[in-house]
Amino acid sequence: MLRMLTKSTLLLLASVAICCVMYPLVLWAIGQAAFPFQANGSLLKGPDGAVVGSRLIAQPFTKDEYFQPRPSAASYDASSSGSSALSASNYALRDRVARTLGPIVKYRDGKPVAPDVEQWFQKDVFQGNPGIVAQWADLHNSLAQAWVAADPKNAAYVDDWTKAHPALVAQFIKDNPATPAPKAADLAVVFFKDFAKANPARFPSAVTKNGADGKPVTAIEPVKDGSDIQSIFFDMWRQDHAQAELQDVPGDLVTTSASGLDPHITLQNAEFQLERVAPKWAADLKRDPAAVRGEIESLLQRHTLAPWNGLIGEKLVNVLEVNLELRKQYGAP
Repeated sequence: MLRMLTKSTLLLLASVAICCVMYPLVLWAIGQAAFPFQANGSLLKGPDGAVVGSRLIAQPFTKDEYFQPRPSAASYDASSSGSSALSASNYALRDRVARTLGPIVKYRDGKPVAPDVEQWFQKDVFQGNPGIVAQWADLHNSLAQAWVAADPKNAAYVDDWTKAHPALVAQFIKDNPATPAPKAADLAVVFFKDFAKANPARFPSAVTKNGADGKPVTAIEPVKDGSDIQSIFFDMWRQDHAQAELQDVPGDLVTTSASGLDPHITLQNAEFQLERVAPKWAADLKRDPAAVRGEIESLLQRHTLAPWNGLIGEKLVNVLEVNLELRKQYGAP
């Protein structure tokens, strides 16, 4: 019995030493010697030498001077990689796609749609009925609630409205006895309906202005145009203008990948975004837009890759690598 226990113990120790110590060390040594870049996460550095991300994981970019990656259902969080799993019939998916398209989509003749969305919104009529904002909140309660929860400033704005309208809050509690102490998000639909009455053809949006001390201050104010109008109400505009002929857009511009972390976009997507990126850089640099566009097009071609050296699959562009090249070539936006 003792002999069997001794052999089992020695076998266990040998297995642990080989599988948990020697094997990982050998792989680590090979990786560091032969593939140090890949073994350490394929990390890329910025102009200052600091690590700014991995070429294998997408990350968001907020400035118009940069190319944008595919949308991410995981908010580009590698620890929660995954897709949205939304079906084609789910309005949340339609809304997300519409919000992406609103500010950028064009008619067949190249004219931007966004100004027409703003003009339509300012008429405040949807499918023959007045009050676009009220109808939006009533038709899509979850989107109205999501707007409140999306930003603390939005919730604070609704909280201030709640204090100024106790009668409406009391009526909500009466109509919804299961919610005796409603939070800002619970009152979203009631808030938007009342807001629409007080501010026809307006939507509450973040506006940044210089304060008394000269520093920028952001506050929620009623607006009649801007990116929120173009994106949030594009789908309703489209329903009112179903016959309008719009340009096609690259599929990966509006669809997420299975992981939500795909670091690449198609070359077609990058060329579509070039309509935004090149003029913005030209304005920043005070240079000829055509010349800047040509330089960025050349940069895209130099950083295009495809499976099997282009024999199969779409031509792809790594978003982080291209944006770093833009930063290297033109400086900070």
